[in-house]
Amino acid sequence: MANVADGIVDRLRAWGVHRVFGYAGDGIDPILAALDRAAEHIELVTARHEEMAAFMATGHAKYTGEVGVCLATQGPGAVHLLTGLYDAKLDGKPVVAIVGHVVTTAQGSGYQQEVALPTLFKDVCAQYVQTLDTPEKLGAVLDNAFRTARATSSPTCVIVPHDVQQADAAGEEHAHGVVPSAATVAVPRVLPTDADLDRAADLLNAGRRVALLVGQGAYGAAAEIGEVAELLGAGVTTSLLGKPVIDESRDWACGVMGHLGTTASADLTAGCDTLLIVGSNDPWTEFYPAPGRARAVQIDIAARNLGAKYPVEVPLAGDARETLRALLPRLHRTAGPWRRDVEQMVRNWRRIAAARCAEPPDGLDPQAVVLDPQAVVAALSDRLPADAQVAVDVGSVVYWYARFLRLPPGVPAHLSSTLASMGSAMPYGLAAKLAHPDRPVIALAGDGAMQMNGISELITLAHRWRDWADPRFVVLVLDNGDLTEVSWEQREMEGDARIPASQTVPPFPYADYARLLGLEGIRVDRPEDVDGAWHTALTADRPVLIQAVVDPATPLLPPRASADKVEKMLQALEREGAHTAAQRLRRQREQEAEN
Repeated sequence: MANVADGIVDRLRAWGVHRVFGYAGDGIDPILAALDRAAEHIELVTARHEEMAAFMATGHAKYTGEVGVCLATQGPGAVHLLTGLYDAKLDGKPVVAIVGHVVTTAQGSGYQQEVALPTLFKDVCAQYVQTLDTPEKLGAVLDNAFRTARATSSPTCVIVPHDVQQADAAGEEHAHGVVPSAATVAVPRVLPTDADLDRAADLLNAGRRVALLVGQGAYGAAAEIGEVAELLGAGVTTSLLGKPVIDESRDWACGVMGHLGTTASADLTAGCDTLLIVGSNDPWTEFYPAPGRARAVQIDIAARNLGAKYPVEVPLAGDARETLRALLPRLHRTAGPWRRDVEQMVRNWRRIAAARCAEPPDGLDPQAVVLDPQAVVAALSDRLPADAQVAVDVGSVVYWYARFLRLPPGVPAHLSSTLASMGSAMPYGLAAKLAHPDRPVIALAGDGAMQMNGISELITLAHRWRDWADPRFVVLVLDNGDLTEVSWEQREMEGDARIPASQTVPPFPYADYARLLGLEGIRVDRPEDVDGAWHTALTADRPVLIQAVVDPATPLLPPRASADKVEKMLQALEREGAHTAAQRLRRQREQEAEN
C-alpha cells in the first residue's frame, strides 16, 4: 500500500514537477524512497549543500517560469535552505520547499535536530507555511503550497514529520473537516481601466523628454517597449533584472540603471521630464529622477508595487505586455531633439566603455601579469551563442556583466539581484542546464564566490555533464585574490583603506582543479589569449573553466559620481598606497567628463 511519501510524489507529478533539488537526510528517507520509485517521472538532483539546492530551485523558476521545488531534512538541512529561499522571495519567484521534521511524538521534547520549523520559515515563506500532520491533509496542503507560490510569486513551505511520511496514504473521504482539493491554478488577465489608460496616455503624450525604466516584470514585452520608445522618441534604461528584456544594440538602449549602471542611464534619468516604469521595483532610488522633476506612469501586475519607489502620478495595475498593447494606440508620435540627445548619451557611453576595455591594466603589483576584467567579460559579447543561457554571480563581476556584456535578444540571464547573495552562479547555471540540456550555459563568477561554494558545485557539474545533449558549460572565474566589490565599497562608502584581513581571497588553482575533475581548465593572464580562451571554451566537447587572472585595481566607479564621492575614494586609495588604482580612478573620471 502506498504511504504518504508516495502521495507527496504523486501530487508533485500532478503539478507537472519533473525535477526536485535536494540533499539527503534521515528525516526525509521515506520521501527519498518514494522519489526513487518514481524516478522515471521525477528526477532527484542532489546538490553538495542544501543552500545550493534552494538556489537551484530558484534558478529553475527563473529560467523556466515553472515552480521550483527543493527538499531537505530537518534541523541543519532546513536551516541551510533559507538563503536560497530568501533569494526567491526577494526576486519574486515561485518555489515550494518540502522539509522533513522529527516524529510528532517527540516534538517539543528537545529532540535531536529539532528546530521550530514553522517559526524558522514564517518570514521567508510568509505567504504559506503548513505542517502536513495527518494523511488526510496531503492534497489540500500540497495544492495550497503550489497555488500560493504561483499566485504570489514567492516561496512556500510544507513541513512533513517523519512518521507522517511513513503513514498509509488516506483514501478519498467525504466528511466534515476533510477538505478536498485539486492540483490546478489559473492565471488571470490583468488590465487597467480605460480611464486610467487614457490618463496615462495624456501624461506620456505631454512629455518632451520621456524615459522608460524596464524591469523583469516586462519579460515578453520587448516588441511593445520598442514601439513605445520609437513613438515617444524615448530612451530606455533597465533594472539589473530587466537587462535581458530589451535589445541593447538599439540606439535608444541606455543600459542598466543604478550604481553598477552606465553613464547613459544616469544622463537619461537626470534629464527626463517624464518617466514610464514598466515592471520594475528597482531599489536604487537615488538613480531615479529627483522627485518632482519628472511626471511618472507605472505599470506593474502587483498593485502594491505601484508608487513604492517613486511618486507616480498614474498607476496602471496590469500585465506589462497587455497594458502596453492597450496603451500604444493612445500614444502620439513625438518629434523633438530629445531622441537625438538620447542617441548621443548612448554613443558617449559606448566610447567610455570601449576606452575602458582597451586600457591596459597596470595591476597593484607592478611585477604581476593581469588582465582587465572589463575586457574579459566584454570579449564574450561577440561570441555569445544565440541560444545561450547566462548565470551571473554577485560581486564585481555583476558590474562588468551589467555594463559590458551585450546579450543577444532572447538570451536569458539571471542572478541573485535583490538579496545579492554570493555563490548563486553555479547553482543557477546547473538549473538552467538541467532544464535545457541542449543549450550552452555560461556562468560568470569571482574568486570569492567560487571559494564560498562554487568549487563544490564543480563536482556536481563533473558528475552530470555526460548526460547532456550539448556538453558546453563555461565557467569564468575572475581571479584577483580580492573581495573586490566590498573593497571598493569600503573606500567609497566608508572612506576606509582596503582591509587585507577581510578582503584577501587565498590563491587556488581553479583551472587545475577543473582538469582534476575531468573538465577542461584554461588559465589566462595575457590579453592576446582572451579571445582564444572564449573560442576554445565555447567549442569544447566538455565543460570548461576559464581562470582569468584579473586586476583588482579596476575601479567600481558609479556613473556620474559626485566629486565628493570620488575624492573620498581617492583619499582611501592614497592611505593604502594603491597609487595605480587611484590613477585609474582619475582616468575613468576624466573619461566621463569628456563624454
